[in-house]
Amino acid sequence: MIRPPSTPSLFNCLIRTHHITSRKKVDRVRRAASQLQVDWVLIRYGGSPGIMFGEARSEAALVDWVAAVQALRYKDFRCVIRPGPAPLAADEPREGGSDSLHRRTTGFDETESVADFAKQMEMRGLSDWWKKGMGYGSSG
Repeated sequence: MIRPPSTPSLFNCLIRTHHITSRKKVDRVRRAASQLQVDWVLIRYGGSPGIMFGEARSEAALVDWVAAVQALRYKDFRCVIRPGPAPLAADEPREGGSDSLHRRTTGFDETESVADFAKQMEMRGLSDWWKKGMGYGSSG
């Protein structure tokens, strides 16, 4: 029996808050991500809206990270897309097969622009997923 090549499963989530301006809270978000082995976090910092994206190879780690972020009591905290399997993106480059997953950014990044956040989501093939979570675009 021929098995398909195993590809690492990825899980992601999207959090929206009223704003993100506290450096102390951002440092705690970063520390929680590191301790819980969340592979990549992107934060829209510096005002309203506050946006956080998390990606990990473990759904449980992502669930725990969301709980840690919620415990920081950000104003109007909403996990607009709960931790779950990363969607298969139609616009993600597929030429390298599973290698495209290995080329993904890891670590902790910040941006001050919603447009740059959107560009980062587009580069990951998550443009439609992100727009839906943020309430942008049509539902049908």
